[in-house]
Amino acid sequence: MTEINERDKAVFEAGIKLGALYHQFVGTPISLETVDALERTIEDSIALQPHIRSVGVSIDREMVNKKLNPEFNYCELEGRMLHVSLSILYKNTIAQAELAYNEEKDYPLMTIKKIEEM
Repeated sequence: MTEINERDKAVFEAGIKLGALYHQFVGTPISLETVDALERTIEDSIALQPHIRSVGVSIDREMVNKKLNPEFNYCELEGRMLHVSLSILYKNTIAQAELAYNEEKDYPLMTIKKIEEM
């Protein structure tokens, strides 16, 4: 059996944070007037979790604008609208991860971008 190391735990934490964020916030009602507040709310919420070093969230306003219901002037947040970068610090390991829409695959993908051992 292979021992689980700091690197494994840092990557696991990054995946958990992105998965929780995705499933917690996708479907949230959103308008062009509430985008900024929702970005900050998501960042503040995720930043509370263990091992978060940094988190940045941006929501594609063009996609939001295209999805707005003309009568009610809001839509639901979709995974493809999100771009999230986060950094996990687990002991001496930093894992940088991202959630970003991949146009070629027409899918929001979560990826590990970089791992540093200090």
